[in-house]
Amino acid sequence: MKLSAPSFKEWQAQGQYAEVNGQRIFYIDTKEDKPILCISHGYPTCIYDYWKALPILKHKYRVIMHDHLGFGLSDKPTDYAYQLIDQADVALKLWKQLGVQSMHVLGHDYGSSVVTEIIHRYNHKTIDIDIEKVTLCNGSMHIELSKLRPIQKLLKNRITGPLVARLASKTTLTRNFKRIYSDASKVDSGEVDVIWEMMLHNNGRKILSKLTRYIEQRYTYWDRWIGALKETNLPIHILWAEDDPVAVVEMAHVIEAETKNSKKTIIPNLGHFPMLENAERWSQLV
Repeated sequence: MKLSAPSFKEWQAQGQYAEVNGQRIFYIDTKEDKPILCISHGYPTCIYDYWKALPILKHKYRVIMHDHLGFGLSDKPTDYAYQLIDQADVALKLWKQLGVQSMHVLGHDYGSSVVTEIIHRYNHKTIDIDIEKVTLCNGSMHIELSKLRPIQKLLKNRITGPLVARLASKTTLTRNFKRIYSDASKVDSGEVDVIWEMMLHNNGRKILSKLTRYIEQRYTYWDRWIGALKETNLPIHILWAEDDPVAVVEMAHVIEAETKNSKKTIIPNLGHFPMLENAERWSQLV
């Protein structure tokens, strides 16, 4: 039986807010007495990406996931630079507030760079949370291999970005989702409605261009973050949907080749948002 996508209010009711660095961060914590899985979500969406995966994942894990600052239901300050390094600070502080001492951490898309920053700190013993395992899913850490969509290129530009953000619509979002799914017919209009509502929440349109500049940070910090992957001894699961036209599958092969303690799982017939396109299949592989 097909599940019905939760509304904005229904999803909000599943979570809570925490104050981190003076900002309100929306999070969901399933609170089971199980091993902890902390999830770092992608761009331009939020933890709503996992609404179908969550009931499956929580059979095995205490799942903790939050909307990054600037995304979803978290605060979206307009006078903020939205550095991925700062997003890692927020994540680590939130997890400490929630009593996390040891975790399996998963990063998708934008969130994969947050996770590589955390790996860098773990390698240099500057965090006091133990990481048991890392899962990297369809994130363009190797930005030089990425096939950016035209709208990403326009949004990250300081001149065209604000204009494109003002003109963006739910129709734009739907069209781009269809282009990055393996099967465009799997794009659920109900999901897109809620994702769009969350993107606009808290004046989100005003900061969309700023958020998109994370792409440039992947060039700036390439040595730090790819270096962290090459250096670490942490076990890494490279979980990659094969039909992603942006974070192309070649990236998974490169990451496997340059890491010491990794295994690779390629998922055929899924695109950039595998947790939405086929939640059961993706969750079982996690």
